[in-house]
Amino acid sequence: MQGLWVRALRRRTTGDASVIHGAFLSYMGAFQSHLEHLGQDRSHCSSPTPAPDGLGLPRLPTAAHRCTAPLETPVRRQTVHSLAHPSRRPLSPSLSPSLSLSPSPCPAPRPSALQSVRWKSTQPLRSSATIEAAGRAAIVDAAAAKSETHDDAAAKSSSFPKTTSKSVAYWLLGSAASVFGIVIFGGLTRLTESGLSITEWKPVTGSLWPGSPEAWQDEYTKYKSSPEFAMLNSSMTLSEFKQIYFMEWAHRLWGRVIGVSFLLPTVYFIARKRVTPSTAAKLVGICGMIGFQGVIGWWMVKSGLKDDLFEPGSHPRVSQYRLTAHLGTAFLVYCSMVLTGLNILKEHRMLANPAAAAESIKALQSPVLKIFRRSVVGLTLLVFTTAMSGALVAGLDAGLIYNEFPWMGLGLAPPKKELFDPWYSHVPDQSDLYWRNALENPSLVQLDHRILATTTFTAIMALFAYTRFAKRVRTTIPTDAKKGVFGMVHLVSLQVTLGISTLIYMVPTWLASAHQAGALALLTGAVVLYSRISMPRRAVLNQVMKQGVPRAHAVPHINARVEAAKAAQKHM
Repeated sequence: MQGLWVRALRRRTTGDASVIHGAFLSYMGAFQSHLEHLGQDRSHCSSPTPAPDGLGLPRLPTAAHRCTAPLETPVRRQTVHSLAHPSRRPLSPSLSPSLSLSPSPCPAPRPSALQSVRWKSTQPLRSSATIEAAGRAAIVDAAAAKSETHDDAAAKSSSFPKTTSKSVAYWLLGSAASVFGIVIFGGLTRLTESGLSITEWKPVTGSLWPGSPEAWQDEYTKYKSSPEFAMLNSSMTLSEFKQIYFMEWAHRLWGRVIGVSFLLPTVYFIARKRVTPSTAAKLVGICGMIGFQGVIGWWMVKSGLKDDLFEPGSHPRVSQYRLTAHLGTAFLVYCSMVLTGLNILKEHRMLANPAAAAESIKALQSPVLKIFRRSVVGLTLLVFTTAMSGALVAGLDAGLIYNEFPWMGLGLAPPKKELFDPWYSHVPDQSDLYWRNALENPSLVQLDHRILATTTFTAIMALFAYTRFAKRVRTTIPTDAKKGVFGMVHLVSLQVTLGISTLIYMVPTWLASAHQAGALALLTGAVVLYSRISMPRRAVLNQVMKQGVPRAHAVPHINARVEAAKAAQKHM
C-alpha cells in the first residue's frame, strides 16, 4: 500500500492535483480494505458487532465492548495504524506500555476517514474496490492530460501541425503511381535488352537527347566497345541502336523526373509546415531511398560492362544480385509512398467522424485483430520475398528452362545433383555450395520461386478462410479489411495464372511484363490491407479523445475495474 502511494507521487504530470487526488483515493481504498479485514479478525469479541453505518461499513466496536483476542490483536491494530501513517513504525512490547499480555479493550470508535471522500458524485463511495478503481481512473486521466499537453507544447514549439495536409497524401499516391509505372517500364527495358545501350552515367548532362548525327555516332561507338555488342549484337545497325537507346534513355529520364518531383515538394511541404514531424522524417527518408536507387541503377548497369564478360562462355548480363537490389529498393520506395499516403487519409477520416473512429479503434484493440494484424505483416513479407526471388529468376534467365508446370523434368523437382552442382562453388572445401546454388543455379532458383509462389498462394487462401469461417474473426474484422482480403484472393489467383503462362510460353515480353506488374499489384493489396487494420498514431487518439470520445474508447490501457467503478457510480 505504501508502494502504491509512492508510485503515484512519482508520476510527474502537468495535472499534479488530479494525480494526488487519484493516489489518495487509491490509498484510502486500500486502507479501508485493511480496516474491513481487521473487523473480520475481531469477530470473536464478547459483544456482537454493531450495525453498519451510512457508508455500508461496519462500525468499530465501542469502548464498552471488551475483546478477548490474544496478544496479536493489538499488535495487528498497531501495524494497521502504522500502514495508515507510513512515517510511523510499530513499537516493540518493551517500549510500548499499551501493549500487554492480558486482554485489552477494543479501540474506541473514530470518525470514518472516508466520510468526506467523493468522486464526481454527491453520494459516498460504497466499497474499497470502487475507491481504488476511481483512483486509478483519476491517475490515468491525469496521464492522458499530460500526454495531450505534451503534444500541444511540442506542436506549438515546432509550429508543425498535428495532422498532415490531405494534399500531401494525394501527392504521395500520385508519386507512387509514377514509381509503379517506372518499375514496369524498367522491366520492359530489361526484356528488350536495352539496359546496356548507354555505357556512361551522367546525372545531369545524360538527360539530353543526342540531337546531331555526330552525337549519335559517338554514342554508337561507345556501345560497340561493350561486351553485349561484341558477343550478341555485332550486326546491329545505327537505326536499331537508336531504338534500344531510347528505352534506356527514357527509363533514366523518368527516374530523374521522379527524384526532382519528390524532392522539391518535400522541401516545400516541410518549409510551409504542411506535415507533421513524423511525416517529414518519412518524406526525407523516401528522398534518400530515391537517390540511393539511382546509384544502385548505375551500379547494376556497370556489372554488365565488365571486361571479364568478353571471355568465352560468358553471357553479357547484369548481376542478378544487383538487379534484385535495384528492384527491391524500388518496391520499398513504392510501398513507403502508398502506406504513408493511405495513413494520412485514414487519419483525416477518423478526425472527421470521431464517433465512428472510436468504434473502429475499439475493434482494432481486439486480441483477434492483433493476431490478424501480425498475419498480414507476415504475408506482406512473404509477397515481397517471392517478388525478390522472381528478380533472381529474371537476372539468370531461369524462366527459359523447365517450361512446364507443375513438373520439372521427370518429377516435381530436378535431381539433387543438378540442384546442388559443385561447379557453382568457389572455394576448395565447397562450404558455399548450398547458398551459391540457391542464388546462382538457374534450376534451383526457379524451384525456389515455385515453392515461394505456391506458399504465398496457400497463405492468402488460408487467411481468406480464416476471416470467412472463424466466427470471432468474422464478427470482429472491419468490413473494408474483409474486402481487402477478398481482393488479395483475386490478385494472387491472377498472378499465379500469369506466372504459369509466362513459364509455359517461354517468357514472352508482354506476359513477363504483366507478371511483374502483378507482383507489384499483389504487394499493393497487402499494403492497403495493412493500412486498414493498423492503429493510428497516438496524437490522433488524443485528438479523437479531445473531441468528446469516451475515454474507454480513446485510451486502450484503461483497466476494466475503472469501467466497473464508473458504472457503479451511476447507480448510486
